[in-house]
Amino acid sequence: MLASLTIRNVVLIETLTLAFERGLCVLTGETGAGKSILLDALGLALGARSEAGLVRRGADQASVSAEFLVGADHPVLAILREQGLALPGEPPSGPPPSRPPLSRPPVRGQREHDDGESLVLRRTVSAEGRSRAFVNDQPVGVALLRRIGEELVEVHGQFETYGLLDPRTHQGVLDAHAGLAAELAAVTAAWRDWRQTEQARARAAAEIERARAEEEYLRHAVGELETLAVLPGEEATLAEQRAMAMHREKVMEAVSAALGELGGDRGAGRGLAAAMRGLGRIVDKAGGRLDGAMAALDRASAEVEEAVDALEACARDMDHDAKGLERMEERLFALRAAARKYSTTVDELPALCTELAERLALIEDQGDTLNRLAVQAASARERYLAGARRLSETRRAAAGRLDQAVAQELAPLRLNRSRFVTEISAMKDADWGPSGIDRVAFRVSTNPGAPPGALDKIASGGELARFMLALKVVLAQSGTVPTLIFDEVDTGIGGAVAAAVGDRLARLGREVQVLVVTHSPQVAARGASHYTVRKTTLDERVVTDVGRLDDSARVEEIARMLSGAEITAEARAAAQALLNGRT
Repeated sequence: MLASLTIRNVVLIETLTLAFERGLCVLTGETGAGKSILLDALGLALGARSEAGLVRRGADQASVSAEFLVGADHPVLAILREQGLALPGEPPSGPPPSRPPLSRPPVRGQREHDDGESLVLRRTVSAEGRSRAFVNDQPVGVALLRRIGEELVEVHGQFETYGLLDPRTHQGVLDAHAGLAAELAAVTAAWRDWRQTEQARARAAAEIERARAEEEYLRHAVGELETLAVLPGEEATLAEQRAMAMHREKVMEAVSAALGELGGDRGAGRGLAAAMRGLGRIVDKAGGRLDGAMAALDRASAEVEEAVDALEACARDMDHDAKGLERMEERLFALRAAARKYSTTVDELPALCTELAERLALIEDQGDTLNRLAVQAASARERYLAGARRLSETRRAAAGRLDQAVAQELAPLRLNRSRFVTEISAMKDADWGPSGIDRVAFRVSTNPGAPPGALDKIASGGELARFMLALKVVLAQSGTVPTLIFDEVDTGIGGAVAAAVGDRLARLGREVQVLVVTHSPQVAARGASHYTVRKTTLDERVVTDVGRLDDSARVEEIARMLSGAEITAEARAAAQALLNGRT
C-alpha cells in the first residue's frame, strides 16, 4: 500500500508530505485546485514520462518520493531480486552515499505502519528536464521504475487507465479469480516436458543430418583409426625403444669391452677362479684366517657371472632391436602423422575413433532413434493438450461466472445498458504456450445490439472508470496490486448512482487501498480518510496544498460540495447525514 507521498517543487506544490491509510482515501477540492498535480506527482514516482514543465517556476529541481509497504510475498520483490537490488529491510549494495540522508519532514496524519517493509520510489527532474530514478536510494532506469510501479499501483481515470486495459493480463486475471493455480501449474509442467522432448528430437535430427553429410569422411576415418589400432602409451614406448636402438653401436661396443674384461683368459672371472684355487689348497693350514677372504672371493665370482649373463642378454636384445628399428620408426611416424591429420595427440586417437564410430552408428540407427523420439514427443503433446483442454473448459465455466458477477455490478453504476463478456478463443498451434491454448480477452458493449469491443474503446472516460470499478470490485480478492486510484470516477453522475459508486469503492477498500479523486459528496462521505486540495496565495505566490480533514472539517467540506460557495445549515445537516449513513 501507499504509505506516504513527499513532493517538492512540482508545479504549484512547494513542499508537501502526506501519510495514507488503508481502505478508501478520498481527495476533494474545488475545480482547478490542483488535484491533477497530486496525481501527476505520484505518476512521476511510478515511472511516468517527465518534462521540465513539472518543475516549479524558480526551482532547480522537482522531486517526488512515494513510500510503499510491501509484504514478504509481494511480486515486486521478485523484480528486485532479478535486478540485483537490495530488498526492503536490507542495506543497499555499493559504497555509502556521499551525503547523509535527508531527514523526513513531519507527515500529516502520520501513524506507525507495522504491516510490511518500506519500499521507496523516488524521482527527480531538473529544470532542464533531466530525470533520475531511485528505488530505496539505489539508482535505476526509468523503465525499471515503471515496471515496479505497475506492480504497486493501478490508475483508472478519464485520461489514463492501465492494468486491465492490457489484454495480455486478462488470462492471468481470470485464472487468479477462478483459483486455477494448480491446473495452470500442471499444464505448464506438461508444456515444458513436451518442448524438451521436441527439442531433443530436433537436436537428434540435426545431428543425424550433419552426420549424413559427412558419412564418407566418417567411414574413412573410422576405418583408418581402427586399422591403426593405437594402444595406450604406445607413442612413449616406441620413442624409448627407438632412442635405444639408435644408440646400439655404442652400447654394443661397451658391452663387448666389458665382457672382454670379465671373461676370457685374462678376464676378472678367470683371475678370481685362480685365486680361489690357490688359496683353497692352504686354507686348512691357515687356522681360519683365510675364511673371510674365501667367502668374499666366492661372492665376487658369483657377481661377475651374473654381470656377464646380463651383458650377454643385453647384447642379444640389441641384435633383435637392430632388426626392428626400421619397423619401429615406421609405426611411430604413422601414429604421429595420424595425430596431425586429425588435429589431436597420439594418446587421444583411440577416444577420437570411438566418437567418430558413435556418430557413424547414429546414421545407421537413425530410423530407430528418430522414431523413438517422435513417439515420445507425440505422447508429451497429447498429455499437454489433454491438460490444456481441461483447463480451457474450467476457464470457460469461470468466465461465465465472472460475466454474471460483473453484470450485477453494472446496473447500480448506471451502466445497465452495457454488457461485459469474457471472450475465450482457441489460439493457433504455433501460439500455444505454458499457460494453455486459450486467448482470453475482456470485452464490453455499451449499447444494446452493438458487438463487444476492447475495454479501451468505451466512448466515455467516466464510463470506463466506473466499468473498471465494477470489474475491480468483483476481482478484488484475486489481485496483487495493493493500491488502486480512481480519478473522477463519478463524472456525470449523482444521486443514487453516486451512492452506488461510493458503496463499491468502500467495499473495494476493504480488500485493497483505494485513492479516489471525487466531486461527489456521496462518494466523499464513504471515505475512511478524507483529504482536501486547496489553492492559496502565499507572498504573492499561488501554491497548492493538501490537508487531511478531521470529522468537523469533513462536514464542512461535504457541505461545500453539496451547496457550493455558500454553506447553509441545511447543507451541513445533509453532510452529517451522509457521514452518519456510512456502514
